[in-house]
Parts: sequence; structure tokens; C-alpha cells
Amino acid sequence: MDYKSWFIDYDMKYELLAPVGNFRSLRSAIDAGADAIYFGIRGFNMRDSAKNFSLRDLDKMRRICSSGDSVVRMYLTLNTVVYDSELRRVEDVVRKVAGKVDAIICWDLAVIGLCCKHKVPFHVSTQASVSNVKSARFYRELGAERIVLARELGFKQIRKIAREVDIEVEAFCHGAMCVAVSGRCFMSQHLAGCSANRGRCLQFCRRSWKVSDDRGNDLRLENSRVMSAKDLCMLPFVEEMKKAGVRSFKIEGRNRGAEYVRTVVSVYRKAIDMKLDEEAIEEGFSELGKVYNRGFSSGFYLGVPTGDDFSLSEHGEQTETKEFVGRVEKFWPRSEACSVRMFSGKLGVGDEVYLSSDDIGIVRGVVKSIELDGKSVEFAKKGDDVGVVFGCSEKVKRGVEVYVIRGKKGVEGI
Repeated sequence: MDYKSWFIDYDMKYELLAPVGNFRSLRSAIDAGADAIYFGIRGFNMRDSAKNFSLRDLDKMRRICSSGDSVVRMYLTLNTVVYDSELRRVEDVVRKVAGKVDAIICWDLAVIGLCCKHKVPFHVSTQASVSNVKSARFYRELGAERIVLARELGFKQIRKIAREVDIEVEAFCHGAMCVAVSGRCFMSQHLAGCSANRGRCLQFCRRSWKVSDDRGNDLRLENSRVMSAKDLCMLPFVEEMKKAGVRSFKIEGRNRGAEYVRTVVSVYRKAIDMKLDEEAIEEGFSELGKVYNRGFSSGFYLGVPTGDDFSLSEHGEQTETKEFVGRVEKFWPRSEACSVRMFSGKLGVGDEVYLSSDDIGIVRGVVKSIELDGKSVEFAKKGDDVGVVFGCSEKVKRGVEVYVIRGKKGVEGI
């Protein structure tokens, strides 16, 4: 064993891996500094409720991922349970994506075999629950370039696998935690016939529950969301993840909005590129708390989770929400003014807004001025066609959606 593998290599290039469910989140991930993105195609991924992409989208996605100063890597997820009747379709997908994606994320041995057959690099999904050295070596010998480790592991266990197996290690650093962690959950299948292992989880575990005895007596639990885990947040422990041998830092969230993707990627970009002090970590928490979350936890990294690692919230603990109010009909680049048609709500001078579309991803700005019928006004309401100047330099186009950012109750850190 090379003695250097026992120490963190600060010259090593660490990968920040972002979730994307549509072109809007794809643009947002790239703009925020993601090194790679992972995505699903309709029918064969663990986020079937996300909009997802089609095979026809791959060429456009590659152009977008190659348009910046560096090429953003593309990983396709094929990580659901696969039945015999679907193997021909799966092989057709693997064959068609060869040369168009950088790797396939999978765990089913049949899918792994198809990747080898068509010479497509593959990463072993967290669904495989790789949690020991022998398992990691097994997949390496099959040809895996990377393993996405089981989420039940602590730093010491991760360090052992990274040191003793010649394979890239990927681990989650942020995002939703399932009560089943890396394992399979059958609650959604049992209650509604929608298999979580086929990407159709209805998240019954996030609901409130009560206990009943055989006489019909009900007892409502003090924390009735006993199966709703808080989100993972490893912002304070990025350096420890590096020391443990993590090569790729993965963000969960293909079902979450573009503002979530942009915010979380931006925060972890800073944390990976530089060692954050306490003030910077607190600033990061503040930013992460603005977008959807169920509270924050360190998962299994520091030890087995406790009762404090389960969420008390019904609709998330984010400090901000967004409200759709209108759409840009025209944009004048010289004055950076927009013609906005109001479809709902109100828009006021000084309001913070998101401007969002598939072309620009999502951009945060401030309303500088509003003009109605040639006169300056303080507010615009539903039905108005107004001229608006936003405090951002993005050249928006017709069709860009306007969302007002509203405040919400605070969020606790770890």
C-alpha cells in the first residue's frame, strides 16, 4: 500500500456531483459550479416522478455541458429493479447512450453486464449497499470505475474501503435521507401499489402517524413523523470527507427545484475549493436553509442517528418560498428592462425574485423599478402588463418566468 494513500492529497481534484431532473436544473447546476451531473431517463431510474430526460435530449445536454471553460461530466442512472421483460429495452438504452454519457450509475448485475458488453463505463449505485472492502473489490473486478458507498457508513469505515481498494469513492454530502437509507423500502408498494424500488415512492413515511391498539384506542405520538428523516448536511465536515478518501461529493435532489440545485451546489463548491472557517460555515447554513429542507443531520457519518435526526416539519423548514407571478414577454438589453405580464399575486419594487427558464436556469435578482402605462408605480398586480428593471445582468428572453421570493419561518442547523 502506497503510504500517500493514508493522507489527504490537497492537489487532488475533487468532484462535485449535482442532481438534475430537467434542463432548468441542468443550467443551474453548471452555472453554480458542478463538475458533473447525474440524471435519469423516463422509465429506468429511482426518481420516476421527476420530469426526467429522453434519449433524444442527450446531444443537447452534451452541448450544454461542453459549452463552458471545462466539460461537465454526465452520468446516467439506471438503478431501479429490472425485470426479465425489460432487459431488451435496457440493453437498447445502454447501446444508444454509449459514447454520449461518461458513465452509467447502476447496481443490477444484468445492467452491469450490459455496460461491459457495450463498453460503457459504470459506477456502482448506492442501491448496492457497498459497505465493506470485499464487496468493493468484487465490483472493481467486474470493471467498475467507482462505487457510491452505502449511506450507513461512518468515516472510519469509509476510510478503510478507500485505503484498501483501488477504486474511486463517491458519497452523499447533502440532501434527503430515506428512512430505509440505502436499503429497499416496500411501504409505498404495500399501501398504494407504487414501488419505491421502481422510482415511484409516494413517501408515506413523511406523514404523521398514530399508534392504535387492538381495542381501537389511538395514541398520537409526540413526534408523529417518526419515519421522516432530516436531510443530510455535511457542510461542516467536508474536510473530514476528503480525509476519509471521498473522491466525489454527491448532492441528492433530482425532484427538487432549480433554486435548490443552484444554492446547494454553490455552497458546496466553496466548501470543496477552500477550507471554510466558522463564519463561512454559518453563512453556508444560512444559504442552505433558504431552500427546501427537512432540517439538517450528519446521517451516519458521526455515528448511528438518534431521535434528533428525524424531522418535525410537515412542509419543510426552508426560510424562503417562491410564488409565481408573471412571465417576461420582451426584453430590451440596452436598458435591461423587461415587459412582464402578471398572471397572479403582486410584484413590488424592492422584491427579491427568481427569473427562471430552461435557457437561463435560475437567476436571483431584485425589482429596481416598475412602470405601468408610462408611469412609475410601486406595485403590479394580476392582469397588469408592466415594464420592470431587475437587478441582475442576465439577458432574459421571452418566456422567462418571474417568481417572488417570500419569507418563511427559520430553520435550525445541525
